[in-house]
Amino acid sequence: MLPSLSGRAENVMQARLLGLLRDEGPLSRSHLAELMGVSRTTVAAEVNRLDQLGLAHESGLAKSRGGRRSTMVDLAEDARFVGIAIGATRIGVGLTDGRLNVLSTHEVECDIRTGPEQVLAAALEATRQVLDKAGVESPLGCGVGVPGPVDFDRGVSVSPPLMPGWDGYPVRDAVSLGLGCPAVLDNDVNVMAIGELHSGVAKNNRDFLFVKLGTGIGCGIVVSGELYRGVAGCAGDIGHIRIDDSGPTCVCGNAGCLEAYAGGAALAREANAAARSGRSNVLATLLAEKGELTAEDVGIAVTRGDAAAAGLLRDSAQHVGNVLASLVSFFNPGLIVIGGRVTGLGHGLLAEMRGVIYRRSLPLATGTLPIVLSELGDMAGVVGAARLVSDVVYAPYGRSLD
Repeated sequence: MLPSLSGRAENVMQARLLGLLRDEGPLSRSHLAELMGVSRTTVAAEVNRLDQLGLAHESGLAKSRGGRRSTMVDLAEDARFVGIAIGATRIGVGLTDGRLNVLSTHEVECDIRTGPEQVLAAALEATRQVLDKAGVESPLGCGVGVPGPVDFDRGVSVSPPLMPGWDGYPVRDAVSLGLGCPAVLDNDVNVMAIGELHSGVAKNNRDFLFVKLGTGIGCGIVVSGELYRGVAGCAGDIGHIRIDDSGPTCVCGNAGCLEAYAGGAALAREANAAARSGRSNVLATLLAEKGELTAEDVGIAVTRGDAAAAGLLRDSAQHVGNVLASLVSFFNPGLIVIGGRVTGLGHGLLAEMRGVIYRRSLPLATGTLPIVLSELGDMAGVVGAARLVSDVVYAPYGRSLD
């Protein structure tokens, strides 16, 4: 049996009120009444009930505008959410307040291939450390992002290429039981897209693509301010779009996928090959020092003026740019946000992708299309995961977790 959801909104009115306080900050009862189209008496009654539930409270008087001063309403001061961003090689944990401001974070190394029991044990331990340090016994909820396909309704991973042993594993339920609170699970790129929508560079854009370039490659699709998951929940899995039938074998088992050319693992593979073949003295030196190269080492070599590394970066960016150009023609987004660990390779990667997209897409689609790097960086996953579970706690008709 999963933890109770008794500490959540009970009706649509309360859900709207909590959402406004989360997204807009403290508001007066009169302002809330105007925004919601109800009387101040109704607002007062719902706030009183939310106070009993431990979700919101009255917080003093508003500034005078002439006449009677209205009462201010705010989220509960002790409201806390947890966001867990699980990557192929790292776990990031963040604790937020009710408005999803990040209060503290903790990061640990992991190998997603060791399986769900070991990785989730590390994630829960890191979470408990963050909670203990903050003096929090139990958060209102926990959101989790993982680097693979997810059945959002059931809270399980589904045949994830990068995650052997995770297929069908009840990740959501395990986290919920481990922390004693409601939990939600989604694909990491969806979670990051929601983070950017909430408080990142995409906050004022309702139709955008969030592209994650890491060990894997994925795309979060936001339409009219809502995340689009597709019928089966795997929308945006652009890493497995085939770009060359005779290309290298991908982790999914097919040949020539974008991820097999431009993902972090592919960059590392090509960097090691360039070092061992003598095509790059800089990469060869780094290989001798480290024993094995990563995608980050390509960026280091580029900063040292290495032509071979620059070529690897350029080829990777062109492959991604070509796929994104097709998406621009199909979706016509208002913004493209690029995030993930591979973006640490620098603005040269972004500039190359921009060039390809602007050249290969119609001028009408790209004339006012910004293509930018994520402002939240690693925090996008943490904020997005917290936002997803807050949507459940703050909404009476959110996904059932029982």
